[in-house]
Amino acid sequence: MYEEITEKAKAAVTEILEQAKLKEGDIFVVGCSSSTLKGEGYGKASSMEIAQALFDGIYPELKKRGIILAAQCCEHLNRAIITEETAAIKQNREIVNVVPQPKAGGSFATITYNTLAAPVALEHIKADAGMDIGGVLIGMHLKEVAVPLNLKTNMIGEAHITAARTRPKFIGGERAHYNDEMK
Repeated sequence: MYEEITEKAKAAVTEILEQAKLKEGDIFVVGCSSSTLKGEGYGKASSMEIAQALFDGIYPELKKRGIILAAQCCEHLNRAIITEETAAIKQNREIVNVVPQPKAGGSFATITYNTLAAPVALEHIKADAGMDIGGVLIGMHLKEVAVPLNLKTNMIGEAHITAARTRPKFIGGERAHYNDEMK
């Protein structure tokens, strides 16, 4: 079961990275509910094993491309973000003091905090792309113009995957011309 979760997570994140065209140093937010993967309600069946399997599929793909992981905590920590200190510096974000736990922050955020080289917690971040596993609403942590992505790998276990990339705003009206590489 855990190997299948890892493989599906890897497939989904790879699809997103191909569509989003992220660059080294970009930020990728992941929100997930390990409970929903098991077909349970939010926070009802948190699983460190499932979170680890997800992390094992996602993080290596991001790391080898130089993309920064931002793990969204659950609502008990107001959807705070766990990420590398470099992301906080890059976005000039204030670090807050909290250490996620499986039942207060979520299993995936806990695994992320326990694995990253220099983990910090932030209240807000503006990610370049992201993946929502189980409908936990990552939108608050994406840059303003989010573009939904269609994925072939759209389920992990019983949880639906929603993904998005971001793009710069189009401004200028009907006479404006746009850079097609930024769409």
